[in-house]
Amino acid sequence: MILQTNFVKLLGITIDNTLSWKQHNDTTTPKLNKVCYIIRRSKLYLSNDALKMVYYAFFHTVMSYGLIFGGNSTKSVYLNY
Repeated sequence: MILQTNFVKLLGITIDNTLSWKQHNDTTTPKLNKVCYIIRRSKLYLSNDALKMVYYAFFHTVMSYGLIFGGNSTKSVYLNY
């Protein structure tokens, strides 16, 4: 028996049944918001080099992962930044 679902998460990328990337955006945006908050709060205490390390460790990895799949979509989280 094959079950029909509205979305599936495969290798960290959420694909919904309409291929609109909305579900993926809804899961990715809060992660990026948390990292933006951390970077903004850390500006007072960290050097620019340390901030770059935080950016590449947390923000850049989330943004670049799956970019090749969803980067050309009109409703992609990647085009909103």
